[in-house]
Amino acid sequence: MRIFNTLPDWLAHLETAHLIPIDLGCERFKAVKDVLKLEFKCPVLTVGGTNGKGSICALLESILLHAGYRVGCHTSPHLISFNERARINGEMLSDEALLPHFEAVERARHRFSEPVSLTYFEFTVLAILHSFAAHPLEAVILEVGLGGRLDAVNVIDTDCAVISSIDLDHVEFLGDTREKIGFEKAGIFRPGKPAICGDPLPPRSLVEYAQRIRADLWLAGRDFHCAAQTGYERQQWRYQGRAQARAALAYPALRGANQLLNASAALAALEALRERLPVSARDIRLGLANVNLPGRFQVLPGKPTVVLDIAHNPHAVAALAHTLDQMGFFPHTYAVFGAMRDKNIAGMLRCMKGAIQHWHITDLPTPRAAPAAKIEMLLREIVHISKDLSKRAHAADIRCFTDAAHAYLEACARADENDRIVVFGSFYTVAAVMSLVCTDPH
Repeated sequence: MRIFNTLPDWLAHLETAHLIPIDLGCERFKAVKDVLKLEFKCPVLTVGGTNGKGSICALLESILLHAGYRVGCHTSPHLISFNERARINGEMLSDEALLPHFEAVERARHRFSEPVSLTYFEFTVLAILHSFAAHPLEAVILEVGLGGRLDAVNVIDTDCAVISSIDLDHVEFLGDTREKIGFEKAGIFRPGKPAICGDPLPPRSLVEYAQRIRADLWLAGRDFHCAAQTGYERQQWRYQGRAQARAALAYPALRGANQLLNASAALAALEALRERLPVSARDIRLGLANVNLPGRFQVLPGKPTVVLDIAHNPHAVAALAHTLDQMGFFPHTYAVFGAMRDKNIAGMLRCMKGAIQHWHITDLPTPRAAPAAKIEMLLREIVHISKDLSKRAHAADIRCFTDAAHAYLEACARADENDRIVVFGSFYTVAAVMSLVCTDPH
């Protein structure tokens, strides 16, 4: 058994402690969870989905905090600091606050004749949940890591499950159709408990699973609705649920094409739990107005306009392209883009075809990343750009970089003040630029 004195040392150890980085299955997690005697008497809300789950977690957290509840919120992955994954009452837990709980998990997994091997995600989720259990919380919000049915977070029984959207992503683990992925996502539903689906076109597999286990299924468009308020388009909207209506709501502070759908799913969850977690119209308005989630269509102050978005699959990039189109006219748009090689990179690039004039493609500091040169080849095939420099006069230009920070700095040097820079793709891409902006705003 090894005990470390700093959080960075723990995290460095956990990155290589388990042979398989992504090892779906709940048995190992459940065994250690039972030794730790982890349980919550307060309501637990579990949030899954392909895109938008982080936004729903942030919306739920913001509204509940404005209602005065003591809230624990776990999300993943993080952008800059691991501590982003663990928040109590809106504040990230410090390294010192987390250390005893990492040690508790390490001791618990050694309580077996053969120590239980845990992935980075499993170990850290257990430590964060153990820290939550040590506080008198009134609500716990848990973001699913990958899928749902076999995800470690699913070991914790939920009082309300929310699924944001369902699309093709992580197909090597979840299946290559929306029906297969929908079944995996629906695994977070529980018999007799509210099961909220914010996807306007849910896969049949999700609906049938909910019906089979007799979950209380809430479907967007059937059990709850959202719409711009007549006469106040793009200023106010209205939520209508089974028994509650909320009118004259301001649009969420989170920008993006799907944020109204995410907000309505969050309100449906709160309506379903209204007897245990009542919130007022004022709480909702304040929560929507003050919600914050870095890296989700985040527009930085100053010029040129800089947009950060962790869109990393075609569904998310299509929403990004739609929102970019609504921003108005920019003479030139520069893209800083890097992605994982197991993603549908061609699909993402097709969504942005025509929206970008200057591409800054970057390598990323992980073996999972697609080399910039490979992305360049895909992009040239999609936009039919010749390698012959003499034929590039009227075509988009593509440049490759070894890291996202240099790609971004070059874009800043080239862009005029009325232009736009869009940083998107992997968390690594956005995180590198965020780290640079935090230390050097210019």
